[in-house]
Amino acid sequence: MRKNNVVWHPPLVTREMRNILNGHRSLAIWFTGLPSSGKSTIAHGVEKELYERGIRTYTFDGDNIRHGLCSDLGFSEKDREENLRRIAEVIKLFIDAGIVVLAAFVSPLKRHRKIVRSIIGENDFIEVYCRCPVEVCEKRDPKGLYKKARTGEIKNYTGISSPYEEPENPDLILDTHLLDIDEAVKRVLNLVEKKLIL
Repeated sequence: MRKNNVVWHPPLVTREMRNILNGHRSLAIWFTGLPSSGKSTIAHGVEKELYERGIRTYTFDGDNIRHGLCSDLGFSEKDREENLRRIAEVIKLFIDAGIVVLAAFVSPLKRHRKIVRSIIGENDFIEVYCRCPVEVCEKRDPKGLYKKARTGEIKNYTGISSPYEEPENPDLILDTHLLDIDEAVKRVLNLVEKKLIL
């Protein structure tokens, strides 16, 4: 289908109307950091707390997305960029649907995170950096992927054979090697609560 033959159909129900119905703003909380830095664990913990407060939520996890929507993509830089572009577009739809989205993705390069932020929109994007030394992440290694990366079984593994560029101005930094899960979740909630108010 040619792009110039596609016409946007204006909705009768808007994001603003859905937000009013839900009683809270919709937005995206983007968790970035090395593999095994705690992104998914914290994101799911935050989601549970928000859910229990009556907030409509959904968590996107990097591994889960690669089972379906992005199952055709590998881990080259080009494929990583496309993976993040796709998920950013889906998140944008969820925000329009009135949902608070939590997204846990390594998203190692600054320019990739910039693309994500530009798609989702500055006003709807909260960046949380789960900072953790690679040595600690490697000791955790719940999936055994660092070990495979060290032996060369996995190529382009972030933190070992592929770079991770730290965010320059994240909204929140969580030093996950120093914080327990409950404290990390609490800090995210403290940041987000005011932003959910209509």
